[in-house]
Order: sequence, then structure tokens, then C-alpha cells
Amino acid sequence: MTDLAYEPDTDAYPSSPSSASTQHERTPPHDVLAEQSAIGGMLLSKDATADVLEAVKSTDFYVPKHSVIFEAILSLYSHGEPIDVIAVADELTKTGQLTRAGGIDYLHSLTSTVPTAANAGYYAEIVAERSVLRRLVEAGTRIVQMGYASEGEVTELVNHAQSEIYGVMGDEGQNDYVPLSEAVTSALDEIEKAQGLDGQMIGVPTGFAELDELTNGLKAGQMIIIAARPGMGKSTLALDFARSAAIKHDMPAAFFSLEMGRSEIALKLLSAESNIHMTKLRKGNVESRDWKTLAQVRGRIHDAPLYIDDSPNMTLVEIRAKCRRLKQQKGLKMVIIDYLQLMSSGKKVESRQQEVSEFSRSLKLLSKELQVPVIALSQLNRNAEARSDRKPQISDLRESGSIEQDADMVMLLHREDAYDRDVRPGEADLIIAKHRGGPTKTIPLAFHGHLQRFADLAQVDAGASFGAPPPPPEG
Repeated sequence: MTDLAYEPDTDAYPSSPSSASTQHERTPPHDVLAEQSAIGGMLLSKDATADVLEAVKSTDFYVPKHSVIFEAILSLYSHGEPIDVIAVADELTKTGQLTRAGGIDYLHSLTSTVPTAANAGYYAEIVAERSVLRRLVEAGTRIVQMGYASEGEVTELVNHAQSEIYGVMGDEGQNDYVPLSEAVTSALDEIEKAQGLDGQMIGVPTGFAELDELTNGLKAGQMIIIAARPGMGKSTLALDFARSAAIKHDMPAAFFSLEMGRSEIALKLLSAESNIHMTKLRKGNVESRDWKTLAQVRGRIHDAPLYIDDSPNMTLVEIRAKCRRLKQQKGLKMVIIDYLQLMSSGKKVESRQQEVSEFSRSLKLLSKELQVPVIALSQLNRNAEARSDRKPQISDLRESGSIEQDADMVMLLHREDAYDRDVRPGEADLIIAKHRGGPTKTIPLAFHGHLQRFADLAQVDAGASFGAPPPPPEG
């Protein structure tokens, strides 16, 4: 039988002038026997192959020839071909990699490493763990180098360091490039997935029927802007999105509020969910039946995965770090930031416009990194109020044209009764002014200011109950 002891290739891993013991300590974490056992199991059983493929990728193997053999097995498996020593050797011969894989004798030796293929999945998990440890060592080395180099702003260095650590466990799909065939396959998989859902949302549902039909849900990797003049209800609309995701569909959502405190957000949410007027909750004019309703609502939403952060002077670096942590710990599905112009970079900049542009680009990158929709609220300038119809336009976005450029979707919120109480009272227009990859449209909504929520206007017209009618305007 071939000797299974593995000696590192000195050309691939050059030795350092240090002592032998120090060199051993510097060897990256790995388990050669676990790698041999995992691949040996794959060569013995197709079921074992499926178990191993769920746990590892070719890049997880420390020994280069094991990666080569793994890729050959993966190619045969994806084409439905039999997997054994002869078939793998033939595949390696066709690709000219048999010698690099150690030859056919080494393949035979791998099958004798394991008495049964039943434990192949367990061995694969060991391989994956060692791979994570190696990436951690590499990330730590890069962080140390960044610290000593001291090039750039400290906040940026911290952000890069956090990104390195996040990448240790969250690096799936982080290859720099893929062939066209892989991109097309991914697109066809999305089509099949959508077909299999039979009309269900692909993305995160907003809770508004016409908007969900237009967008098919807010999708991973999108940066979405909700913009309006002050007092139009953009925070309320964003909270409606959060309620739909976390309370109605059990999708973890993060709400970063730089304007409202957590108590005010909770009051808005309780009013919207209980049909009790916000004014009554604020003033404490709560009757016994209202307390009963609030208790029922509290019980219903108690475990909803909605995470509210109202930390003062929050910087973008802090928001990104918290989002990464929520993604790892809770499986974050949506991020909301209220609002863009209140954010701080924590460093000196030439102009406010440049700073907001940097926020916009960073939030787009965050949405792609975490693969979640990121919703950022934004103020509009006064240009709209100078027009006769006062309807906002995408050019009214305040402080930066790059917001429009970076956003995948821009929603402009407008209520005519904010200027004239007698014109379309209780109604609002959600203007989809930009929709990358989809149509634009103006969607009418009902605005229930007394309950701190929006609703589908069509449902209200059809007689759906949304609590008591709006109270008359004060003053």
C-alpha cells in the first residue's frame, strides 16, 4: 500500500530560515488525513459525495492535489457520471491533470484510507473548519499589515479590518470573476425558482400589493431610496416595510434611526398594529379594552425579528459592523436607515455633498456584500414646492446627485393634503421614479396618520377595515 504520509512540496511552501520547531508552528491549520478520508469516501459512494459537496469547496483543501481530485469528482457528479477511481482517473487524464493529482496509485490509496464511506461528511466538516482557520490567519495577517502601514483614515482601516473578519465566514460567492456559462446557469436557476414559487415573492415583501406586484419584493443587493419633503411620512412608510418583513413574514430586519428614539418607533408600531390612535397612546388616554388589545399585540409581535438601533451620532462604519454581525447571528434580510442626511462619516471631508456621495456608494456596496436590500431615507430639496403641482422629481434629491446614480430604486412620497387639507385627504402617491430592471409607476396609497401607517388604497376603497376613520385635522 502507498505510504499516506504527506510531505509538503518545498517549492510550493518555501521554508523560512527559522528553526524546525518554529517552522512547524507556522504551518497553516490543516488535516491531511481528514482530506484524504473525505475524498476517499467520495470515491466509494455517490451518497458520500453529496454529503461532502454540501460541506466543502475545492478551495477548502490544503493539499493542492486534493483540490484537483475534488474538481474532477465534482465535474463527474454534475454530469451524472459514475464516480470511482477509474472514472476519476479518466477525467483527470482528459484534462491533463492526472500527474498533478498524484497518479492513479494515489487515487487507489485514498479509497483504502477509510473503512467505510459513511463518515465522509464528518471528515469534510473537519476540512471546512481547518479552511476557516486558515482564512482567519490570513485575515489577521492582512489586518496586522494594515495597522503597521497606517495609510489612510483610521475609520477606513477599521472598516477594512471588519470586512476581512466578516469575509472569513461570509466569503461564499466572493470570487472575482465567473465564466459566462456560470452566470447564465445562475440566471436560469432564478427563473426556475420564481416559477416554482407560483406567484410568491422572490424578495422581501413590502406589504403593499401593487408595489409588490411591480417589484416582486425588495431584492438582495438592491439599494433603495425613499425620499420626500419633511412631514410626508417617509419614516412611517419605512416602518411599514419593516413590519411587513419582520412581523408578517418573520424575516429579520434592522431599523437604524438617527431621528426617532426607540420608544417613539415602538409607539408608532403599536398604533399601526393595534388600530389605537397614536394621540391616545402618547397622552395615555388608554381604556381597559385598549390595554387588552395592546396586550394581544405585544404577545403577537414579541418574537418578531425586528432590531431597532437609535444610537446617537452613528457612523457608517458602526452601521456596517452591526449589519455584518446581525447577518451572521440572525440571518438579516433587510436594512433600513432613517435617514441619509443625518449620518456621519466620523472624519473630515471637503464638502457635505462629497460625504453624502460616499454614504451612497458605501450603502450600495453593503447591500451587495450582505446580499440584502438596503433602504435609505432621504430628504428632498425645496424645488418641488416651487412647482404648481408640488410633485417631487428625482432631481430634487438633496445634497448629492450620486444618490440617484447608485440607487437601484428611488421612491418619492407625496401627499397633496399636506399642502391643502381638502385635496385628496388621506391619500398619498408613491412615485417609483427609478426602477433598475423594471417599470416606473405612481402607486396610490391610503395614509392613516392617526394610526401611523400607510395602506393599499384599493383595499380601503373596497371596504377593508383599517380601524377607525381618520380624525379631523387639528387646528
